[in-house]
This record gives sequence, C-alpha cells and structure tokens, in this order.
Amino acid sequence: MSSPFPLLRLPRLVLSDVFKLLNIEEKFKLSLCSKKISTQIINARLYSENVTIDLNMLYQRIEVSSENNKDTLNIFNYYDCEASNNPDIHQYRIEERTVPVFSAGLGITLYWKNLGEGFLSVIRYLLKIFRCKFSISNDYNSDLYGKAISELFDLQVEFKKLVICFNLLKNQHLLWNKMSRNLGLVEDLNLSSIPGPLFRPVFTSWPQKISITSSYWFTLESLLTCTCNTITLGWSLLENKDLDKILKNWKTGGFPNLKCLKIHGESITNNGTMILGMNFRELDGKVIQTDDGSKKATIKLYLYNIKMSVTPSE
Repeated sequence: MSSPFPLLRLPRLVLSDVFKLLNIEEKFKLSLCSKKISTQIINARLYSENVTIDLNMLYQRIEVSSENNKDTLNIFNYYDCEASNNPDIHQYRIEERTVPVFSAGLGITLYWKNLGEGFLSVIRYLLKIFRCKFSISNDYNSDLYGKAISELFDLQVEFKKLVICFNLLKNQHLLWNKMSRNLGLVEDLNLSSIPGPLFRPVFTSWPQKISITSSYWFTLESLLTCTCNTITLGWSLLENKDLDKILKNWKTGGFPNLKCLKIHGESITNNGTMILGMNFRELDGKVIQTDDGSKKATIKLYLYNIKMSVTPSE
C-alpha cells in the first residue's frame, strides 16, 4: 500500500536533504503529521541543524533557536482546561500523549492535562528531532526546574548556559552532586545567589566558563583546582596575599586553560601586601609570563577589582 505522504517515498538521503531545507517550525509541525514522518525526521537527526533550547520555567515557554538566531520557534505550554472548542485547535501525538495544539503567528501552543509532565515531554521530543544545547535558569522556586535539570544531566545533554540560584534550589545537596559530576557538559555556568548556611558546593568537574555573583564561600583552594577558561568571582573574600599565590601558580603552569580571570572583593586593595614582589599599584598594566615563556598575561587593577587577560606569547 502506498504512503499517503508522497514525501516518504523519497530515498532516505534525499529525505534528509529535504528536512535540511525546512526551518525549525516547519520541521516541528511536519513531525506531528504522522508517526511515519516523525520516525523519518528522528532517523535523520544526525543530519539535523544544531539548536539552542531556552527553557523558561516561570512562563512554561520553550524557545528553540538556530545557532545564528535567525530561526526561532516559541512553544507555549498551558493546562488542557484552557483549550476551547476553537476549530483551529487540532489533536496530535507527542511522546505517546494526545495533545491539543494551536498554531499562530507567535508560535505553537500545546495544552496538557499535567503541565509539568507536558513540559518535560516537549523537551524529550525536541531531543529526538534536533541536536540540542540547553539554556536554563531557576528564576523562581520550582520543582519542575529540579526535574528538568536532573533528567537532562541523566541524558548527558550539553548546556550553553546554566544559571543556578541556590536560595531557590530544592534538594540542594542531591541536585548539586549530580550537576557537579557533569559540569564538563556546561559551556557557561552562573551561580547567582548565596548557598544555604549548611551547604558549600564542592566541584568534582568544571564548565568552560564560571561566574559566581557572591563568591565569599569559594575558597583559594577551590580556585587553584579550577580548569575553566573564564573565571569571574564577585564579592570574594580573597586578599592580596591570595592574589600572589594565584599569579605564582599560573606562572608555574597552573590554570592551563585560563583566558580571563576577574575577581571583585573589598580586600583587593593597596594595603602594602606585595604581589610578585611588587606593590599593588605597580602591578597595574604589567605583562607577566609563564616560567616556560609560552603564555603572557596583562594585569589591570580597578577599585576592589583585578582582571587578568591571558594570551599565547608571540
């Protein structure tokens, strides 16, 4: 019996080329048309474009964007009770669930009986169709954040940006332990609030970039083990004597991936402490080298701030 979709009669490699011509919204909509089409699109995933998926937990919105941001699809998720008898709402299957779907100029709206499960179902479905990196933050207290993060780390997906507000994080110890083991999957990690008084995060792996807004709890010992290429520490308790150890460590081969280090702290000031044999003001604008001569770093000092920019030596 011939397929009701002539498209499916094309050879597989030709189909993959056809799918490449579709934008994100067209491919998503086409995948809903039938089980056979969705299977073909899923099978062609290796040839799919890379997308970034931004998860907005507060508004239950999922934004899917191409790498150049020229192509974007917004997927809105609402409770099923909000679906009316609108003739423009149609029933489709997503992750073995029948879902009312409404398509308009602003994006696609899905209606779920269980909103949390629906949100996670969309994530799973997108992972089957596209090659995905995720951007996510827990901008309000939500069980959904913990469930989504836990599942995404279990699936070993990559994160373009991961923002963690510790004071909004439920089950801090359990969830952080899972994250900490897998931070190599994260491009940019932002820790934007203060951990609880009985909780001090321990790093067993590192992202490419890390920014800690209130880093008073982040010790010199932790910093010296950091392998990130970009490190930004706000409101640090590190002092000039710690800067001396940091720079000496870098000169002898520490921080092998470092490109930029920024530290803000009220103890970083002209208090007479020597750094690399120089007083604080002498260090401003200095260019230092690693002992093996392979890298150089330019030091800039500002009020309560130090910035170190690293480049290969010429």
